[in-house]
Amino acid sequence: MDKILEAVVMSSYPNNVKQGLVRRVIEAAKQPMDSEQCWSMLELSTKLYLTGDTKYKREIGKEVLEVYGHYHPEEFEEFFNVRFLLSLLQEGYGPLGKRSHYVLDYIQLGLQFVLESPSANSIFSLLRIEVLRKVCERPSPKQCAKISKLLTQHPQCIPTGKHQVLFCQQLIRCIGQFQCVSDGEDDIMEFLEQVNKVSGLLQRSWRTQTSAILPSLKELFTIISSTEEQEAPSNALASVVQFVPLELMDGVIRNLTNDDSITDVQMMTAISRMIDWVSWPLGKNIDKWIIALLKGLAAVKKFSILIEVTLSKIEKVFSKLLYPIVREGALSVLQYMLLSFQHSHEAFHLLLPHIPRLVASLKKENSNSATSSLEQLAELIHCMFFRFSGFPDLYEPVLEAVKALPIPNEDRIKHLLGQNAWTSQKNELACFYPRLASKSETGKIGLINLGNTCYMNSIIQSLFMASDFRHSVLNLTEGNSQPLMTKLQWLFAFLEHSQRPAISPESFLSASWPPWFTPGAQQDCSEYLKYLLDRLHEEEKTGKRIYQKLKESSLMSQAVEHHYLNKTLIEKMFGGKMMTKIRCLKCLNVSSREEAFTDLSLAFPPPDRHVHGSTSVLPVEEIGPQFIEPPENPSQLTGSPWVRRKAPMAGDPAVPPMTVEKLGFQDPGEASHPLSGNAVGMDAAKDPLSAFGEQARAPKDSRSVPDLINYFLSPERLTAENKYHCEKCSSLQDAEKVAELTEGPHYLILTLLRFSFDPRTMKRKKILDNVSIPVVLKLPILVASEDAEEICWRGKDRAAPGSGFMSVVYDLCSVVVHSGISSESGHYYCYSRECTDTIPHGQPRDGAPKPTSNKELDLEIQWYLFNDTRVSFSSFESVSNVTSFFPKDTAYVLFYRQRPGRQSCLLHEALAEASHLHGEPSLHKDLMEAISKDNILYLQEQEKEARNRAAYISALPKSPLWWRDLDRDKDDDSSSGGCSPAAGGGGSGSFHGLVF
Repeated sequence: MDKILEAVVMSSYPNNVKQGLVRRVIEAAKQPMDSEQCWSMLELSTKLYLTGDTKYKREIGKEVLEVYGHYHPEEFEEFFNVRFLLSLLQEGYGPLGKRSHYVLDYIQLGLQFVLESPSANSIFSLLRIEVLRKVCERPSPKQCAKISKLLTQHPQCIPTGKHQVLFCQQLIRCIGQFQCVSDGEDDIMEFLEQVNKVSGLLQRSWRTQTSAILPSLKELFTIISSTEEQEAPSNALASVVQFVPLELMDGVIRNLTNDDSITDVQMMTAISRMIDWVSWPLGKNIDKWIIALLKGLAAVKKFSILIEVTLSKIEKVFSKLLYPIVREGALSVLQYMLLSFQHSHEAFHLLLPHIPRLVASLKKENSNSATSSLEQLAELIHCMFFRFSGFPDLYEPVLEAVKALPIPNEDRIKHLLGQNAWTSQKNELACFYPRLASKSETGKIGLINLGNTCYMNSIIQSLFMASDFRHSVLNLTEGNSQPLMTKLQWLFAFLEHSQRPAISPESFLSASWPPWFTPGAQQDCSEYLKYLLDRLHEEEKTGKRIYQKLKESSLMSQAVEHHYLNKTLIEKMFGGKMMTKIRCLKCLNVSSREEAFTDLSLAFPPPDRHVHGSTSVLPVEEIGPQFIEPPENPSQLTGSPWVRRKAPMAGDPAVPPMTVEKLGFQDPGEASHPLSGNAVGMDAAKDPLSAFGEQARAPKDSRSVPDLINYFLSPERLTAENKYHCEKCSSLQDAEKVAELTEGPHYLILTLLRFSFDPRTMKRKKILDNVSIPVVLKLPILVASEDAEEICWRGKDRAAPGSGFMSVVYDLCSVVVHSGISSESGHYYCYSRECTDTIPHGQPRDGAPKPTSNKELDLEIQWYLFNDTRVSFSSFESVSNVTSFFPKDTAYVLFYRQRPGRQSCLLHEALAEASHLHGEPSLHKDLMEAISKDNILYLQEQEKEARNRAAYISALPKSPLWWRDLDRDKDDDSSSGGCSPAAGGGGSGSFHGLVF
């Protein structure tokens, strides 16, 4: 019968004809027959099954084997013996070099017919040994899957005791070498199924012997932490982790992170490879294990590992959000990476170029998974905006991409940041400053944040960019007996000449620290600026004179020269004067007092108070790049009172809008006098910070700096409890109070009083009103007739008879921005540019100045954005729009520089003369040597760091280029593979790129 069957199978008849003949043979096999005939048929069917060159032949062999197993069990058991199976497993079947790949399938097929036989235990014992040996030989994924299928169906064949532990370890070794050799989606699906079977066998083994779990995990860690492997272990190892009971997680992680035998390089290699597992589509709980290990490393303060791994892997994790099948796990890992990386903006900024494209892709996908991920991603982005504010130019495209998505409240943001930080002790991360590979392309140098010292950094950069002040400080001679000014000189010199991308202002911070400031806490930059200028002024004033003074013009009279030479540098640069006048409304007697100032604090008008229409502040296009001509009609030089303004009293009607030129005292009989007869009453002076109990809401028309100045200059009525004691009347009387600017500072500092006191909460709240900032500001300065002859008049500019106001033009040079909603928190950064005189040196002093070139246009002067260590190019457009894009980022302190002409010409000419004679400030020998030595030291540090980093990074496992995922999505919007952004059905390449 075996000859007949063989002849039929080997014949050239069609398969349907063969099938009929085979049916007859199989039916005949169900009848009793002698042992010899059974053996012949079993040998033939075994040959067909193991060596058949077609699927049809193997199917015939299988059918015959099953029939003889059912109907001739004794002969089958005798044939299917231990010796035969041992030969099959060790020597294979068929000619050498063509061994059958179906031996394991054959054994699995035959086992079902000998389970109850006396030889079953002997066969199980043999298989327990042989499957262990097979696994140690590192079989292919396909063969491993067959072993798993065999052992899953017949668990009696799984090795036991110590052999089971070894079996699990070797099985993990096998998985670590699995590779999918094909790009076809069908082949990949088959590979994934094979891996799933093998990892499922591990799960079954661990259930029967839990003592094998920890040795298995130890073997897994040994594989992924190895730095000697030429080829990285397979991501299929991710399938192993999903079956580890989560209750073991804490103990396993604790043992790993506290094991002194594991080096940092091994740990970094292991966690890097684990993070790559986020691309494995069949894993469960993989993200939990990755996050647990990251938290474990943070607990033992392995911050250097966390930083390197985060910066090297975060973009790859982010790219996996494109794929629905792995999106949930990838997003969990990304959230922890970003929310824990709070010492630096580096990790978040790596993602900025890719966020808009990913958001667009998720919106296009329009699935529940994409919608949920978009909302979580938007929450994450706003957390990063909150933590790392001060980068408006970088953030604008991202903000535009997520503007339609929900915004979390501040409590939610603080909660997320608080629960995910690596450590609550900020000083533990003090040594891990952002990595700065090279100096900014701007040529400017940043300042390192020493722990909430952005308030100081922004002020120092603003002062540094005030070029006249900077040159004066750098020109100070050695031994000037001004210790704080000397430290500022050293800091400015390093900012000017250092090769470092950023320097530490630690020495200056300790010297200029206000004694009431709390270390490590956020402070008010305006308060720090006032304290600093006052300290510098008093230091010089009390006898520590400046050695090198600016050479004054020979045209000055002795009185004017004495006036300027007796001023301190702070007075010369930032000092102004204003006259405060109080007039009794009964006897009309006026008392006046002149006082100096270094900054003007501008309060916000109440919501119902609008002060628009100022003509004292002209738009750039109206003023142009040239110089402002004085009014031909002296009567146009009108008054401008200067005083801090307060909210009107309850019940008082609103004060009508008044421009700067229209403010001031007028004759009592004039109908237009705003304070005569039924004049509007104003509150008495109060603390400007507590002027408003409620946070002011922005009116429909946004406020501007001129509005605040007009409010500052508006008259104030002193009535009721705030009546004025008139010396002439010898009693309390109603009065009005105004102030007039009598001397404009070279650098005008304006502080917008954004922090109001809320009596209900007993806290200071921030006024978030958007305030438009003019790039050019024109202010009225009161000029007395006796001073007019001492001032450098140009062209038709003449003083009015008696006294009057002339316009002084200021150019915006710095804007300090506060990001946040409280003065005790948030972040400071600043926009700055270098404003210099537009009059070329040597231009005739008489006659109107001539324009030099179009480059003098105010808007064409380069702006820079200083944010601690980062310095970048910016623009006035960014300055103007920052609050529109980021409502909590508001201008707080403004620096304006006075244009040359009229009152300011003495100082300007002195500065210009000094600049012409000396060029760039020459530093004294000790300072030059210190900078030179530090630059050499920095180069040495860079070389050493490069060597160390090369050795450190070389240990990181190589992985596929993460950006291919994003580029693929960008270039092929129509592709929609099973794991592609638009998961549907089709393309194969994207799936392979995901998993491998």
